[in-house]
Amino acid sequence: MVAGRITWDFRRLTEKDEDWGNKLMVLPEVRNMSTLTIEAIPWHRNDFGVPYPTYFHPSSDSEVFQWQSRMRRQRKRFLFAFVGSPRNNTKLIRNQFIDQCLASKKCKLLDCNKGNKKSRDKPSNVMKVFQNSIFCLEPPGDSPTRRSASDAILAGCIPVFFHPGSAYTQYTWFLPRDYKKYSVYIPEDQVRDGKVNIESVLQRYSRDQVRRMKEEVIKLMPRVIYADPRSTLETVEDAFDISIEGVLERVEKGRTDLREGRNPDEPSYLETNTWKYNLFKTEEKHEWDHFFYD
Repeated sequence: MVAGRITWDFRRLTEKDEDWGNKLMVLPEVRNMSTLTIEAIPWHRNDFGVPYPTYFHPSSDSEVFQWQSRMRRQRKRFLFAFVGSPRNNTKLIRNQFIDQCLASKKCKLLDCNKGNKKSRDKPSNVMKVFQNSIFCLEPPGDSPTRRSASDAILAGCIPVFFHPGSAYTQYTWFLPRDYKKYSVYIPEDQVRDGKVNIESVLQRYSRDQVRRMKEEVIKLMPRVIYADPRSTLETVEDAFDISIEGVLERVEKGRTDLREGRNPDEPSYLETNTWKYNLFKTEEKHEWDHFFYD
């Protein structure tokens, strides 16, 4: 099953129709389905995150290669950038981002408030900000993931994440498990408590480190885009190809388990540790546990 919205929209826990979303994914008939969604639940073994659609849908391999070459040559004017708007929710850290960005001459801010909505909704404006920045800040919004993380990678901008559920535990089919190769991680509680100056952290990366990380981001571009459905890429695997391969591997693993006398519906790990097992192949205690358990 493929869902065009985040998993939380289908996991309402009440019987009240007026409450947000519906109960589709908590129904017994659906629990054993493999579900592809733009944000998966970290505690369910059958939910799998797939990248948000970006603005680029190539129709040939050459278009992909041309875009990668263009992003390699792209000159960066800003150290970091943030595209977003303030929120009233004090638990979110984007207000601190905006304050730090406004206080820095090395930051580019695209404020998506009501007066600037047209600017935000025009793809070229968003992509220009990302293309002109070395690092792109990707904090959680109403949920851990953000569509702009995929746009940042497409623009050759190194994503900066503040919650492991924004990418690392979501897109294990698409992104390297060694997240330090292509991104920067800053714990959100350090930003919220005023213990971190983002500009200072990002300035510590040498030119050589930035160059290597940027190249890793450029290599990831095909894995986060969806090709034009009217065409077929020949040597490049896009997000659709990788998603299908992931599902087929699950089917084959289930068949193997049945042939060898194992129950594929009873994995060797606790379902609540799905995010940890998928990323680290272990259930040992981890520094990120507080993000996922009360």
